[in-house]
Amino acid sequence: MCGIVGYSGKRSSSEVLLQGLKRLEYRGYDSAGIAVGDGTKIEVIKRTGKIKNLAAAVPDTVAGGFGIGHTRWATHGVVNDLNAHPHMSADGKIAICHNGIIENYLSLRDKLISEGFEFKTETDS
Repeated sequence: MCGIVGYSGKRSSSEVLLQGLKRLEYRGYDSAGIAVGDGTKIEVIKRTGKIKNLAAAVPDTVAGGFGIGHTRWATHGVVNDLNAHPHMSADGKIAICHNGIIENYLSLRDKLISEGFEFKTETDS
C-alpha cells in the first residue's frame, strides 16, 4: 500500500500535503515525500521513516501553490531517501507518485536503458 495526496490552490501546498500525508501515514511507513511547484520550478523533499521526519526536513522557503505527496510501503528497491517518492524527470519538469506494482518493470527498464535512459532509483516507477 501507499498513500497519494495532491493539492492545487491558494494555500501553501507543502502544509496541505503534509496534513494529507499525516492522515495517510497508515498506508506506508517506509518513507514519504512531497513535490511542490510554483509554475517555474518543482522542489522535491523526501525522507525515510515517519511523516514527522519529512515535516522536519521541509524548509520554510518551500513555496508553491500545487504539489503531490506520497507515503511509501516499499515493494521494489530498498528503503532510502532516493527510492522515496515523488520521483522527478531528468529535466525537472515532471514529478510523479506511483501506487501499485508494475509487474514487467524489469523488461521495461532494460529496454529504456538500451535506448539511453538513466534511472536513479531501484523502484518500479
